[in-house]
Amino acid sequence: MKKANIAVFVSGGGTNLQALMDAERAGIIKSGTIRLVVSNNKDAYALTRAKNYNVETRVVLRRDYENSHDFEAALIGVLKEADIDMIVLAGFMSILSPDFINEYRDRMINVHPSLIPSFCGKGCYGLHVHEKALEYGVKVTGATVHYVNEIPDGGKIILQKAVEVHEGDTPEILQKRVMEQAEWIILPQATEMIAKQIMENK
Repeated sequence: MKKANIAVFVSGGGTNLQALMDAERAGIIKSGTIRLVVSNNKDAYALTRAKNYNVETRVVLRRDYENSHDFEAALIGVLKEADIDMIVLAGFMSILSPDFINEYRDRMINVHPSLIPSFCGKGCYGLHVHEKALEYGVKVTGATVHYVNEIPDGGKIILQKAVEVHEGDTPEILQKRVMEQAEWIILPQATEMIAKQIMENK
């Protein structure tokens, strides 16, 4: 069976990338194969994780290019070279332009650490999201996997999973629980769903 070639975009530690690679190994992701890991940070630990899994890595740095257009053209070049069918943004700290999004429309997904539409949009990423959830006093938070469109965290929702907030939670404790109980579960599931759709429509 032919599989979708998946590129995972990362900027940091790569815990979601690890969850994806583990899911592929466990047969949860069976319609796609993680072909490439792309980072805009040469020091991202995610690159080490990818190498340990024998996945090809590429580093594309914004500062090496005169403007965002050239940076994205380089990203697209890397993706075409590897014959990529779909992109998973897994902690990628760079907003992509409408032109880039159009190139991979309905084939690019992102995981966000809240139940969208709560605590999302511009400036809402990483620990900030959990800080806001705790400040607001919500009793339930979670994670969302959605399609990427021109609005940060604004694309159509694919999967969501709720996680309880506990008395005495810190942003760090909540972040860990949301990862373990939601992100690492629904991101592989959504990746399989979209990879399967892409291959059915090819």
